[in-house]
Amino acid sequence: MDNQRSQEALEVLQTIYGYEEFRGHQHEIVSTVIQGQDALVLMPTGGGKSLCYQVPSLVRPGTGIIVSPLIALMQDQVDALVALNLKAAFINSSMDARSIASTEQALLEGRLDMLYVAPERLLMPTMLSLLDRAQIALFAIDEAHCVSQWGHDFRKEYMGLDVLSQRFPTVPRIALTATADERTRLEIANNLNLNAAQQFVSSFDRPNIHYAIGEPANPKDALLSFLNEHHVGDAGIVYCLSRKKVEQIAEWLNDNGRRAVAYHAGLPAIERANNQKRFLREDGLIVVATIAFGMGIDKPDVRFVAHLNLPKSVEAYYQETGRAGRDGLSSNAWMAYGLQDVINLRSMMSQSDADEKHKRVENHKLETMLGLAELTGCRRKVLLSYFGDTLEAPCGNCDNCISPPETWDATNDARKALSCVYRTGQRFGVTYLIDVLLGKLSERIQRFEHDKQSTFGIGTDLSASDWRNLFRQLIARGLLAVDVDGHGSVVLTESSRPVLRGEQSLHFRKVKGNAAGSGRTRSAKRKSKIAISDQDQPLWEALRVLRKQLSDLAGVPAYVVFSDSTLADMIAIKPRDDNEMSSVNGVGSHKLEQYGDEFLAVIRDYG
Repeated sequence: MDNQRSQEALEVLQTIYGYEEFRGHQHEIVSTVIQGQDALVLMPTGGGKSLCYQVPSLVRPGTGIIVSPLIALMQDQVDALVALNLKAAFINSSMDARSIASTEQALLEGRLDMLYVAPERLLMPTMLSLLDRAQIALFAIDEAHCVSQWGHDFRKEYMGLDVLSQRFPTVPRIALTATADERTRLEIANNLNLNAAQQFVSSFDRPNIHYAIGEPANPKDALLSFLNEHHVGDAGIVYCLSRKKVEQIAEWLNDNGRRAVAYHAGLPAIERANNQKRFLREDGLIVVATIAFGMGIDKPDVRFVAHLNLPKSVEAYYQETGRAGRDGLSSNAWMAYGLQDVINLRSMMSQSDADEKHKRVENHKLETMLGLAELTGCRRKVLLSYFGDTLEAPCGNCDNCISPPETWDATNDARKALSCVYRTGQRFGVTYLIDVLLGKLSERIQRFEHDKQSTFGIGTDLSASDWRNLFRQLIARGLLAVDVDGHGSVVLTESSRPVLRGEQSLHFRKVKGNAAGSGRTRSAKRKSKIAISDQDQPLWEALRVLRKQLSDLAGVPAYVVFSDSTLADMIAIKPRDDNEMSSVNGVGSHKLEQYGDEFLAVIRDYG
């Protein structure tokens, strides 16, 4: 990039966005696109992907066309740009004909800096014809992993976006995602005709996120304890596998004094949109959701993401947990899972209509996710290695690093469990097998004469809960499988033979009471909140109140006015005038003009 355009890009960053310099690969990416070259960008959520196409859209002549998968979020994305005094708009099916015509005219007349469209809209012949007549600065394809047929968010509409390279060969394209292993990156490049594009792979590490995974006896109680201990009044997301569970957990949280709303694809569209809007615009609201929620959510102050079920893959887990702490401040990724999760996911995959090749890939992804859940070492190292990233030393900010799990020699008990499966004919579920091991006489056990088997009553040294944990880990390790056709009966796998023969030993995690990996140290607990001193707490609250008043007045989410990290920087600097306020991260020229005096007045009052 020539010096003039390089300087122009930096001026845009400083004056409009309020940041002194680019971070990581941002400058290289911006330079590549401004020069008219294609780019494939992998950058973690919160790493500043949007600047990689927004800045070039402002520097290059014409309008930046951003392909975004969710029309429900376009309004908020555009609101954030308008708050920076930029000319942004969207075209989607929520608009009437007059509004669409007006926006199209603005595009043709060059009065738009950026235009958001969904892939379905972009591929319409009328839309492509419109773009033929407009001056286009670039095409940005956000959430590019949606093009991957192996991915967790596959959208068939993305497969048609390769038309852009054929129809607009001189317009640079930039594809961006936060989640893609090597296979997915190759698929993105192939399906979008980006094989010649320069690839930028940033570190996948999110050091501000504390990862914790556990197996509590009562996941709901463990979740409430986690929220009460770490996240009183914080906004967050709770993921569940089923729509029914989503609604039950949302209701239960409200009954226990936490404001929560439900979100899943089965809700009426109006209710779904309203709940999403409330989450984006209200402080401290929890959304309980299926995986239908989250893509494109640009709320920077989500302080926690909790899972009450095991995700299907590491990609899904990383994508969902990445919605916490986009502002770079300390946040939690917390998960509780159990035996039933493992059985349910294995059953779902067995019953899938997918071809065998696809099933093998999906099973491998689940195996890797189970491996991460049952891990005894640093979770972050394994999580990063999945994406080809490395961490030289343990992170010190996951549950296993802070409170290393105990392990136990499970070999003999595992042999008892496997023998019980074999001697009862591989036709029964875990609950029945545990009853046999514990020597519980029931009509059913007597009817099948399993009280006469050598495994009847040989497991009384462990509790029913201990046996459930053992069976979960045996299934997770692939030593047992779930026979879907047998109504959830547990069967031996080939991998169990060495254990049964005494040729292989097993060491499993010990389960800690009812905790789900929430054991931060005291110092780590303090870090989970924004580092505001006790002396500055009144100022912090006053700035948040002012921000809420201004955002309500403008009808936008609070973070569109200023993010939490910007408010924290104000408190650290305590600016006395416009010049000092302009040095605060996230305070650009327009926001300084719009809000500067009011925030300076509050800072002086508490000075």
